[in-house]
Amino acid sequence: RDVVDEIFVVEEAQIERAMRLVWERMKLVVEPSAAVPVAAVLSKDFVELPGLERVGVILSGGNVDLERLPWS
Repeated sequence: RDVVDEIFVVEEAQIERAMRLVWERMKLVVEPSAAVPVAAVLSKDFVELPGLERVGVILSGGNVDLERLPWS
């Protein structure tokens, strides 16, 4: 707790949009849990944080049933 400045909460719809964005831009299928930080970084609250120069997000996992992707 001493080193945490902010906590971001994202909705299911934001996670689905993040998954689709990663697929469309990078051609990577990521599982929803990997799309959570992408959704957070894309949120308005995150973008408006002062002092952000570089942000890294680790994309992991492909444990997804391709027949059940939310946009297919």
